[in-house]
Amino acid sequence: MAHTVLVTCCHHLCKSVGSCPVFEKNQLRDSALEQRVFQQRMIASLVLFFFLAALLAWRYVNLQVFQYEKFATASDRNRIHTLPLEPRRGLIYDRKGVLLAENQPSYSLAVTLERVANLDELLIDLQQLFDIDTRSVEKFRQRLNRRTPYQAVPLKFRLNDDEISRFAVNRYRLDGVEIKAQLVRHYPRGEDFSHVIGYVGRINKSEQEKIFSDEQRRINYAATDHIGKIGLENYYEEILHGVVGSQYVESNAHGRVLRVLQQVDPLPGGDLQLSVDAELQQTVVGLLKGRRGSVVVLDVHTGDVLAMVSAPSFDSNLFVNGISNESYGKLRDSIDLPLFNRSLQGQYPPGSTIKPIIGLAALYHGLITSSSTINDPGWYQLPNDERYHRDWKREGHGDKVDLFQAIEQSCDTFFYDISYRLGIDRIHAFTKQFGLGEKTGIDSFNERSGLLPSRAWKRASRNKPWFPGETLNIGIGQGYMLVTPLQLAVSTAALATRGERIEPRFILSDKTPPKSNKEEVGQKENINALINASENNVSSYGSENQLDDIGVSDYFWDEIHDAMKSVVHGRKGTAQAIGRNIKYKMAGKTGTAQVIGIAQGEEYDADAIAERQRDHALFVGFAPFERPKFAVAVIIENGGSGSATAAPIARKVFDWLMLNDTSNDNKVKPAGRELPVYASNSQLPGLGDVSMNDSVEWVNNAF
Repeated sequence: MAHTVLVTCCHHLCKSVGSCPVFEKNQLRDSALEQRVFQQRMIASLVLFFFLAALLAWRYVNLQVFQYEKFATASDRNRIHTLPLEPRRGLIYDRKGVLLAENQPSYSLAVTLERVANLDELLIDLQQLFDIDTRSVEKFRQRLNRRTPYQAVPLKFRLNDDEISRFAVNRYRLDGVEIKAQLVRHYPRGEDFSHVIGYVGRINKSEQEKIFSDEQRRINYAATDHIGKIGLENYYEEILHGVVGSQYVESNAHGRVLRVLQQVDPLPGGDLQLSVDAELQQTVVGLLKGRRGSVVVLDVHTGDVLAMVSAPSFDSNLFVNGISNESYGKLRDSIDLPLFNRSLQGQYPPGSTIKPIIGLAALYHGLITSSSTINDPGWYQLPNDERYHRDWKREGHGDKVDLFQAIEQSCDTFFYDISYRLGIDRIHAFTKQFGLGEKTGIDSFNERSGLLPSRAWKRASRNKPWFPGETLNIGIGQGYMLVTPLQLAVSTAALATRGERIEPRFILSDKTPPKSNKEEVGQKENINALINASENNVSSYGSENQLDDIGVSDYFWDEIHDAMKSVVHGRKGTAQAIGRNIKYKMAGKTGTAQVIGIAQGEEYDADAIAERQRDHALFVGFAPFERPKFAVAVIIENGGSGSATAAPIARKVFDWLMLNDTSNDNKVKPAGRELPVYASNSQLPGLGDVSMNDSVEWVNNAF
């Protein structure tokens, strides 16, 4: 205890005086030890420093040397992109160079999904800014699912100047949004050619899947929003579309294009020159105004379609950028069926227009001669049959009716008799040679084949035998027989040329679909194959498509031709009214086809029948008589008498044909409209040395 107190006192004392020998002895520093510790620490620090420096240097070398290409490529992909360039769609002209389908510049609001932070917020902002309805947004979302990476998807089409200015002001805050300049299809003639040319429309889901299933088509359609839907736009799609181009661009972090590094211009689609005459087509449209029906006009030697009108029609321009539900509903639900192409898809009983062919068959098989006659009391009876088959003329046509009179006056009784004697088998075989009961082979889709009945057909379709009374109905163009207006025109052309059969076509006979693109891209097999594919899709263009002739004696042809001439120019001809004051000779045949059956003993009274249940009116003819050049087929639905309704229309068509030049006068075609120089698919300078191989490679890598 005393010792502890002593130490404490000493401690305090030493502190007060500032030194203590005892404590100084215990607190002496070991300099050597401290120096060793310092050296060890310095060495460890230097080792660590040099290790980290070596590691950093290795990392630098690895990034800059060994992995340079990898990271350089990744960096480039962030700022450099390959953009496909849509080719200009080929133009369509009539036979004289009148523009029927063109491309007009248009501007759309487009969104690139990869450059958008929040799509939902962006769409709300754009809806308020540009007055975009909910339906447009829904369609936009559907298109997003069918796009390729970094493809700008249109949200709003046909922007006006005010909307373009509004976008320019707000562009800084609209990342991923751009105004896309493009060429939009336009049809100057509207309804006049809707059923011939058809229209293009935005690519739908099923079309997208079909395109993506083929690598070549996927590449070629990387920048394309529209595709041919119907008509020639669809049939010649591969030719009209062209070949995709590419653009190598540098962009900033917001996706704005800063500059174009390289570009391969797209190859424009091939232009088509049609056989159709725009002025004649317009004339026929006027003749069918307010009616339902079809008119087809052919060159009997080449098969050129000079006019093809289905009435009523619709405006093709409505479908280009998407038709509204309201507008489409009106077209779809219309009782007049404006979307229905009657010329190719309408199937009608031919009525008495078939009689010249039946008469020719009877001559060919030796059942009658030009002097053979029958007695026509106004009806015909089969052996051992009580049923009366009535003639359209209730009192009949007299005691001695020959083939000439039977065609001139359309005597049903005469054709009942020769049809019964011919039988359905010979009728089927002979009429088939005129192109009835099968597709004509025209360069368009959705053509129907009509119906040429036979024993085998009825057994297969109805599981019933063929009856003699049905043969009589076929002999006057009634019963099961159905034809399209185009088939009627083709069969009439065969009559006019004495059996020289041709395939109708819309492409002008002395023109062929362009193949120039094929030479320009011959360096690349996959692009070349695109063009070749179009050739497989298009049948026999550039030739006359001559079919086997119908082997019948000229004497028999003369008999039929003279009788058909008398239909128009004869005193008793059923169409003699249209032959008055005519300055040329023509041949024709009227026809009336029943829509509903009339019970035996009853009379047909058009005034007592609903309008849509009245007979169809038909007329077929060719002119000039001496050297036939044109064939015309007219069908007016529920028009009543062929002589009163269809024949006058045909006369006006022939008047136009005989008084106007329908030849191709090789007029200079007007230039198609192009985009302004700042558009995405415009020509840029200094890139002429870039090959198509580069273009295809870039597009392949990017898409």
